[in-house]
Amino acid sequence: MGKQVTEMLKGTLEGIVLAILSARPAYGYEITAWLRDQGFSDIAEGTIYALLVRIEQRGLVDVEKVPSEKGPPRKVYSLNAQGREYLEEFWKTWSFLADRLEQLREGGK
Repeated sequence: MGKQVTEMLKGTLEGIVLAILSARPAYGYEITAWLRDQGFSDIAEGTIYALLVRIEQRGLVDVEKVPSEKGPPRKVYSLNAQGREYLEEFWKTWSFLADRLEQLREGGK
């Protein structure tokens, strides 16, 4: 099941990260650690950082540099209004797909 989960996760990871940020601001390592705690152990930090750069460039998050005890300041990401709209659309799409998949599993009813 590992490879299949990884492949499915690629298509939904952006929405998952935005959902995490809708609960509270976070920085990249924090998001990666939370995902790993939830059982997504194959997620590389680099994957999350690249995704954060993309959603920042698309204007879905606000970024604040916060001093770090170790090294350079951390970039803390928080969901902004545009990101919340995008996340709402993600959940609508997710619900649509989940409903259709469930129908298929039940025999196409």
